[in-house]
Amino acid sequence: MTQIIDPIFEPSVLQEPTLLGDDFNFDALACPLLQLQGKVDKNPKTAAIILAGGTGERFGKEGGKQLVEIAGKPILTWSAEAFDAVGDVGLIVVVCPEERMREYLSRAIDPFPFVTPVVLAPAGSIRQESAFSGLEMVGDEYEYVVLHDGARPLVSPDLIEHTINTVKGNFDADGAVVAHPAVDTLKVVEDGVIVGTPDRSVFWNAQTPQVFRTGIYRRAHASALSDGFVGTDDSSLIERLGGRVLVVEGKRDNIKLTVPEDYVLLASAVRTMLLNSEHR
Repeated sequence: MTQIIDPIFEPSVLQEPTLLGDDFNFDALACPLLQLQGKVDKNPKTAAIILAGGTGERFGKEGGKQLVEIAGKPILTWSAEAFDAVGDVGLIVVVCPEERMREYLSRAIDPFPFVTPVVLAPAGSIRQESAFSGLEMVGDEYEYVVLHDGARPLVSPDLIEHTINTVKGNFDADGAVVAHPAVDTLKVVEDGVIVGTPDRSVFWNAQTPQVFRTGIYRRAHASALSDGFVGTDDSSLIERLGGRVLVVEGKRDNIKLTVPEDYVLLASAVRTMLLNSEHR
């Protein structure tokens, strides 16, 4: 049996995110040029599902990570604003814990000028259940659905739009996943012993957004539910049915906030964005 080695541990360097962020005076650097402009096309064909149902256990902060702020905005708000700025997205579904819906609305959605309609759906016990819950809020008028981790706040509208257009422009494709090529050497490990070193050129690190044709995505969920299959991501549900999913190369700074040190990386990236915008 393959032993799963979790590299996540808690040395003293992994401090509370609030402590890690003390040196970053973002409010003083706040720049209106970074405010994305929301827009909705006349006949939008895509619905976005933002998954924000995780407990944030590894993040180590009470209340999870979705409402942790960078530059005065919750992480979730950053993610949602990127989709609000894509014209073909006509609906944003935020999937979050049912008992915290009012809190999520009051802190991450209502204070900000969203143009795209935003609705909430209750999260399930696992990611797949949460994605299905969000999908139930998507009407038949939407031909495409895009899934995104709410804890990936630096996703850009350009990347979202490009991924959607990749699916639209390839009629034999059922979806497209943002990913980037693996850069580290990979090892196959069994019982704590290295048994192989695969060719990393064929391996990519999957991220979000992931875009799918809504019809095949619904069928994939129905099949998975019927067979008791639990996938590692949304694409895996379609892959098991023989669907064709393309890859779109993303950026390594499309970081997911998972553990405290990720906050420092995100904060540094935002600081760079703010400073660059000031010098334009």
